[in-house]
Amino acid sequence: MFIFLDIDGVMVPAKSWQRPELLPDGFPAFSRSAIRVLQRFLDERTTVILTTSHKSSHSLNEWKQIFKRRGLVLFNVMTLDENVGHLNRKDELMNWFETNEIPENFVILDDDTSLNDLSLNLKSHLVLTRTLIGLTDHHIDDILRIAQPLSISKMMR
Repeated sequence: MFIFLDIDGVMVPAKSWQRPELLPDGFPAFSRSAIRVLQRFLDERTTVILTTSHKSSHSLNEWKQIFKRRGLVLFNVMTLDENVGHLNRKDELMNWFETNEIPENFVILDDDTSLNDLSLNLKSHLVLTRTLIGLTDHHIDDILRIAQPLSISKMMR
């Protein structure tokens, strides 16, 4: 499965009135619920494609370490291309899908409402989080539904 993953508003609730807790690596801590949910879907067959605006600020190895320090092991990690054209998230994703083979199983985890304008086919793979809350257990059923045809044993973990 491919997981297109945003950070702010998904892994880190974005509360303008509250500064997020920074870990010693200088990057915000992920919410416990987001860690718990994402962990269910990570294994050696999962590829995480970072869509976050922070994607170009760290190397892929540094991203693996950032996630590992937060209790998540990324076996395969990629990023969208650097956003030199200052595109919105929808257009960044559309560019990726236009230039890459669309994977059979993928989910888009993001809080960016511009993604509501994705084509119906792509939007059917979107789990839109609420910026102030992020990824929670309430999103698991949506992810499982989208992630079909994953094996039943994998889904029941």
